[in-house]
This record gives sequence, structure tokens and C-alpha cells, in this order.
Amino acid sequence: MSTTAASATPARTVLITGTSSGIGLAAAIAAARAGWRTIATLRDTGRADALRKAAVEAGVELDVRQLDVVDEASVAAAVEGVIADYGRLDAVVNNAGAGHVGTLELESVADVREVMEVNFFGVLNVSKAALPHLRATGGRLITVTSVGGVIGQPFNEAYCAAKFAVEGYMESLAPVAGAVGVSVSVIEPGAVATEFVNNIGLDLEARIAAAGPYSDALRRYVERTVGQFLNGAQTPAGAAESVMEALTADRPAFRIQTSQWARDFTGTKLADRDGSAVVGMTGTWVA
Repeated sequence: MSTTAASATPARTVLITGTSSGIGLAAAIAAARAGWRTIATLRDTGRADALRKAAVEAGVELDVRQLDVVDEASVAAAVEGVIADYGRLDAVVNNAGAGHVGTLELESVADVREVMEVNFFGVLNVSKAALPHLRATGGRLITVTSVGGVIGQPFNEAYCAAKFAVEGYMESLAPVAGAVGVSVSVIEPGAVATEFVNNIGLDLEARIAAAGPYSDALRRYVERTVGQFLNGAQTPAGAAESVMEALTADRPAFRIQTSQWARDFTGTKLADRDGSAVVGMTGTWVA
């Protein structure tokens, strides 16, 4: 299900990471519907069935390729392959990531490094490889972060640290990239009804039982979070609309929340000069 080689009038080309499910899959479909030549990448192309089915149902074509964000050789091969086949790269959407639940006393520093490797350094690997080509087209560098990149959340220390790092890096990079014609934006979803939560890859009941002095707090956090996802989660397609805003707006904002809930939630931090509002709020999640 690949698009053909570049035509006489080249289509705008976007590369999206992490498209096997959730926001990445929805963004790939939305971009293709909007006329973008869409390179939909994922670490394991054997998991592309849902993506391919969604493309058929939407009546769009995708170029599905392998890209592992933590493997620099894989990243370089994917980006170079796009340039070789199409001659240009107009946008990148960094969406690939991995969830993580834990707290420092109960996990190793190596566990934290692994979370950072996927969620932070993986973004840098793709962005670095893409930037020369985005400079050539006056393109866009878009990264899906999280409201967890603005507000630290209990038992998400490593995940939020990685997302904080992405937000800080991109906020710092934005004026530098802008000076050479590249627009930089971050997308901040809240709860999204996606396989992302299932992909955390742990038995929560077993983790709670093994949490020792943190068991009660972890159980309260899990109950609160599961309730949020069951009762107020945004659809992946809804979140992908914000990706498309960053992709198509004449002058996209640097920071784009995907819902009113996300705007209200992050606003707590952005208007909280001394930090008391954030810590007071998240403290109720575990008290």
C-alpha cells in the first residue's frame, strides 16, 4: 500500500512515527485525507494490520515503513529512503512513545533511562535526521508530548521527566529552528482512548501488591486514572485534529492542547507561579 514515486508536482510529504495505533494511526489517516503524501512508520511493521485496515476504510494510501526511534541507523535509513523516493520532506510528526508507571524507590535507574531513551532521545534522533530536509522545504517539526510534559503526575515520574525534557528541548529549539525557516510545535493530549494505556505492559494488581509502603497511594492513583479514561477520554481522531492544526495552519502555535480539558489542566501549571496549585491538586490523587 505504497504511494508512487514523486510526480511532476510533488505532494507535500510528512513522516509520522508510532502509527500502529492511537494518535499516530489517526494522524496518518487524517494527513492522507488532507492530501499529504504520508509516510507512516512503526517499529514493527508486523503490527501494521490496524493501520492498513484503517487506510482501506478511509480510501487513502499510505507508505508504511519501518522506523525504530531508538536505533539511529533505522532512523537514518527511513529518512534517507523518503528523500531518495520522493525528493523532499515537508513535515515530521514525532508520535512514537511508551508509557510507564513506577516510582523511584521501586525501580532501577536503568528503568528510568529506558523510558528517557524512547520518549526523549528517540524524538531527538528523528528530529536531528529530519532537520536538514525540513530546512530545505521550510517545513514543520511537530512532537506529540502530553499534559504530563507540563504537570508532573504521581507514579509517572520517569514518563513525565521524559515529556518535560521534550517540552523544554523543543521550546528552546523553536526560535533557533524558526531562524532557518522550520516551524516547531508540541501537541499536548490529555486522556486519550487508545491502546497506549494497555501498552504500559504491567499487571497493575501485581504491581500494587508489590508496592509495599506505596501500595495504598498506587491503588488510589490507579482507581482515579482508570476512571478518568473510562469517563472522559478523548478519541484518537479528536487528538489528531490538533496534529493537523500544527501541520496546516499558516502560523501554528508552539503549544497546542488537544481538548478543553487539556487546556484547563495545563493552565493550572502555566498560571501557577509558586507551584502550590499543581502540588495541591496532584496530592489529592494519592491522599
